Amino acid sequence: MPEEKKANVAASSSAPGAQAASSVSSIPKVDSFRVKARLKGTMKDVAGLLRTISFLEVAAEKDAVNAVYVESRDINKNPYLFSILKLKEDELEVLYTIPSEIAPRKRKLDVIRYLLNILSLVEDVYSIDSKVVYQLLETSVKDLLDSVTMDYSKLYTAYDSLKKDADDLTKRVERLKDQTEALSAQNYELKSSNDELSLRVKDLEGLSDETLKARLQEWVVEHDGVINVIEFTKIHKAAESRVEQMLNKLVAEGYLEVIR
Repeated sequence: MPEEKKANVAASSSAPGAQAASSVSSIPKVDSFRVKARLKGTMKDVAGLLRTISFLEVAAEKDAVNAVYVESRDINKNPYLFSILKLKEDELEVLYTIPSEIAPRKRKLDVIRYLLNILSLVEDVYSIDSKVVYQLLETSVKDLLDSVTMDYSKLYTAYDSLKKDADDLTKRVERLKDQTEALSAQNYELKSSNDELSLRVKDLEGLSDETLKARLQEWVVEHDGVINVIEFTKIHKAAESRVEQMLNKLVAEGYLEVIR
């Protein structure tokens, strides 16, 4: 079985104070694993084949070859997303960074895929047991599927809860709509009743026929036998037609006389 190690990267920054603190907070984690390997040629052969890959930085040691793949760098041009393959005679060690924005299980699967591509190029001089490859893939795929299943379960639970809340809100909106319509109908009925009451109050507040007769007679006396109907209606708040009707009645009954 592959051996795995986990650690945190320690890094320094040229920026002092707050900038340094900010840099530390964005430092990616580091993970690693080891697998049994077999050297079929020489370390020099391995280094030569790896150097044919343009994006790799290859460094040979006495008993190992290091292959560094830098995928991205931070704002200070330091390696950020990268992996290191340390190929020894009987062992292959893989060390890689895990940024906070990438899920660890997905990152590991990406690194294994990259590792298999590299091994396919050096298989004539260097290889690992196919059983180990199978175990690596099986474990990584299982972890990834478990993660996806768990995330899906969380998402479905959240969706189910939100759907229930949405259904409850829809029902509340329908109830409020019905209540609003009922209140609108009641408001219309109250307005109609209020209009009717206003008319009745106006009628009650108006001058009675006898009072209107007396006021008209007083006006005629006070104004030397002349009456301005429009002015009279404004002062006594009586309808013009009613005043004219009452004047005609007073003339007919002999209380007033029209002088032409």
